[in-house]
Amino acid sequence: MISFQNVSIHFGTQDVLRDVSFKINPRERVGIVGPNGAGKSTVFHLITGELSPEKGDVVFEGAKPSIGHLHQQLNKWDEGDTLLSYTMRSSQKIKDLEEQINKIESQISQTEDKQERARLLNQVGRLQTEFEHLGGYDLETRVKEALGGLGFHTTDFDRPFSEFSGGWKMRAEMVRTLVIKPDVLMLDEPSNYLDLPAVEWMQRFLKEYQGTLLLISHDRFLLRTLTNVTLEIDGQTATRYNGGLDYYMEERVRRYETLLAAKRNQDRIIEQNQRFIDTYRYTASKAPQVQSRVKMLEKMEPIIVPRQASENGKLRLPEFHHCGTTALTVKDAGYSYDGENFVFRNISFDIGRGERVAVVGFNGMGKTTFSRLVSGGATPTEGEVILGHKVVPGYVSQDFAETIPPERSLMNVVKLADDTLSENQCRTLLGSFGFSGDDTFKTAGVLSGGEKIRLAFARMFAQKPNFLVLDEPTTHLDINGRRALEEELKAYPGSMLVVSHDVEFVRNIATTILSITEKGFTKYQCGYDDFRAMEAKARGETIAAADVSAASEPKQAPLSQKEKRKLRAEEREKKAPLLRSLRRRVEATEERISVLEKEQSELVAAMSDAAANVDYATINRRMSEIQSELETLNTLWEQAASELAFLEAE
Repeated sequence: MISFQNVSIHFGTQDVLRDVSFKINPRERVGIVGPNGAGKSTVFHLITGELSPEKGDVVFEGAKPSIGHLHQQLNKWDEGDTLLSYTMRSSQKIKDLEEQINKIESQISQTEDKQERARLLNQVGRLQTEFEHLGGYDLETRVKEALGGLGFHTTDFDRPFSEFSGGWKMRAEMVRTLVIKPDVLMLDEPSNYLDLPAVEWMQRFLKEYQGTLLLISHDRFLLRTLTNVTLEIDGQTATRYNGGLDYYMEERVRRYETLLAAKRNQDRIIEQNQRFIDTYRYTASKAPQVQSRVKMLEKMEPIIVPRQASENGKLRLPEFHHCGTTALTVKDAGYSYDGENFVFRNISFDIGRGERVAVVGFNGMGKTTFSRLVSGGATPTEGEVILGHKVVPGYVSQDFAETIPPERSLMNVVKLADDTLSENQCRTLLGSFGFSGDDTFKTAGVLSGGEKIRLAFARMFAQKPNFLVLDEPTTHLDINGRRALEEELKAYPGSMLVVSHDVEFVRNIATTILSITEKGFTKYQCGYDDFRAMEAKARGETIAAADVSAASEPKQAPLSQKEKRKLRAEEREKKAPLLRSLRRRVEATEERISVLEKEQSELVAAMSDAAANVDYATINRRMSEIQSELETLNTLWEQAASELAFLEAE
């Protein structure tokens, strides 16, 4: 359906994509992954035509499909738009058809000519069929269902669109994109502005979508349950993996190791030939061989090894310091910004030492407000929030990147947490989070999102907390960064309270769920999957219907070491004939090159022998034949040697 053919594009002096080729087939569900800034969104802009490649082509095979594209920026809205009217105006084609149908129906009511009426009725019938096919008749129903699924109340439908915050406007934008039923649906980080219930609703909706899905995301839950092809954008290249997230993560390691070995072999070949060139560059008798090797190196395509490590560097947690058995006690607590309208009230519960609590619920229910009360960043309007004996909270907020003074250096940010730290201690601490050398004097304003998260953890580390309060800690982390943070948190013996919209992250971390609804706070002494099952049972639903976890997805049992060895042996056996053939080709070519180079040396010596009766014409003709054959042989040798090196490395 969509084919990238040797596409290159750059911004300023930076190459974003270079000679990229891949194909997306109809109805494939493609997860697009890679570090932030690698060019994932650029791929989308090339597909929609918002950008044009500087080299190569983006080709639509067959009829150009209809495209639904969720940007990370909002579209414009009319001054008088309500939430419902804005989201209903999702498909210009549906709107145009509706206007045409209304216009023709008006003409029908005004004409008395039977033949003209028949013609108009036939025309309006065709338009109505197309209107129905595009979902025009049930558009309002689908829009309202989608708005409800993403957390809007029915009372919001008639509110002016301009009254909503940026995050809620992005949800409405998502509804506009989802309900038009495009042939190709392109979603760029769709979970960024969603809470856990909304992410799960979107996942259920997208599982039913029948078209081609292109999903840019770091969310492993969405990638694992929705995609069957993975496209990695990294290092100016695009690599297609014919499998979902788990296949990609395993295969990427194998492919990385293979490429690394092939790169080492290629480097060895280059080094050997460069040494020959440097040694005999000024030796007249070796000039043809030198030129042959120079040409060979010029034609050799360099093997590019993508980055393996996460761009987010290291994330470390502080050592656990002893505290009482109760980390937090909440007694009849409530909070109000204006003293009248309460975000929540009358909540009471305890958090024990070592508990890992995930706070879940729709946005606007008070999750972030509650995390600020626990960390000491706010005071309850009524009731008490009491930290346990020797409990020291460490807070990482979702708005840290926005609240940190951009002009402050990294060292000063850490010193704000503990002004007793010396400069050397600050350098050591920052170095352990991936900031080395002069990085410590950078200003916070120049950091990327992932770097700011690392800085937030470095500052928290300096406070030596034993109760971690983390509000959306994964927002700016890529897949590797999220996995690294998970591993640290699972090994941490202290208490923690986590607010996150990342389903996979919550599932892997939480031992306790704190659910916030309009009815109040409810604490569940279980993990996230069991919590969802209990919720489903309370609603009278079957567990299977409610369970949208990746755990419910069928997974292939991991191979045993014996099975892996057997597969590797089978692969070696399949490749053995080709390897033997390539080795024979390389050896025969090298032997022939050696014979010709020896003959070439003898002819040069003969031409230099003044005492001999030399037939210069014959010698020059033979020298020309030898040089031509050497060039051909060196090309054949390079091809065979490179292919052999790659196969031996696999």
